[in-house]
Amino acid sequence: MKTNLSSMHKIALVTATFSVSLLVVIMIAFVTGVTQHGDLIVEPMNSTISGPHRKLLANSSETGEVLPERNWGDKCSKSDIVINQGPTSPLPHGIPIYTVEIMNICATGCSISDVHLSCGWFSSARLVNPRLFKRLGYNDCLVNDGKPLISGRTVMFQYSNTFAYHLSVSSVTCR
Repeated sequence: MKTNLSSMHKIALVTATFSVSLLVVIMIAFVTGVTQHGDLIVEPMNSTISGPHRKLLANSSETGEVLPERNWGDKCSKSDIVINQGPTSPLPHGIPIYTVEIMNICATGCSISDVHLSCGWFSSARLVNPRLFKRLGYNDCLVNDGKPLISGRTVMFQYSNTFAYHLSVSSVTCR
C-alpha cells in the first residue's frame, strides 16, 4: 500500500508540474500574441494598425511650439505656416512612410502663396504629387505649386524614405 501511495504522489506531482508549465506557456503566448496551430507557430507580423485612423503628428520644430515672427501691421508671416509630420505604416519592402501636413493657421484669414520649405536633398521612394510638393533644388521645396494656401486649409502628402526629412518654412508671400 505504501508503494501505491508513493507512486500516486509521483503521478500527481508530475501532473501538477505539467499543468503549471502548460499554463505558463499559454499565458506567455497570450501576452506576446504568439499562437501555435499543430506544428506551425504563428507570430504577429506587425504591431502597427494600418487604416484610415487619424494620427497625431509631431511638430517639426525642435521645441514643439510655434513662435510668432510677425511685425506690427504685417498681414501674415512664415510662422503662420505650420508643418507636422509623422511615421505611418511602411511600404511592403519595409521602407518607412511619413505623412506631412502643411497648414495655414493665419488668424487674420490671410491666404499665403509661394510657400518654400528648407528640405535638403528631399527624395521619396513613393511618388509625391508635384502639384502638392516638389523639390526645386537643394534645400528648396515648393508647396501647393506656389498657389495660395487659404487660411485654415491644409496640404497633406506622404513620402517614403529610410529617414524623415527635417522640413521648415524658408519663405512665403502674403496675399
